[in-house]
Amino acid sequence: MQKYSVVIAGKHYTSISLEKEFYQQLNILALEQRKPVNQLITEIDSTKTVSNLSSALRLYILKSLQDKLNCLESSVS
Repeated sequence: MQKYSVVIAGKHYTSISLEKEFYQQLNILALEQRKPVNQLITEIDSTKTVSNLSSALRLYILKSLQDKLNCLESSVS
């Protein structure tokens, strides 16, 4: 687990604690969406359903990967 400094909404500095693999996947998702990782984190923060931002990020990443897997399974069927 590592701590990463992030900026939310361009003005609120905070840190998140994520495993390196989750942080790498978060960066991949930001690249796929053609946006800076801080912008993606801001969007996730504004719609999160859990109070902890790090948990919200993990859940977002999990859902994104599940959606990709479902899409792949649908295209094979």
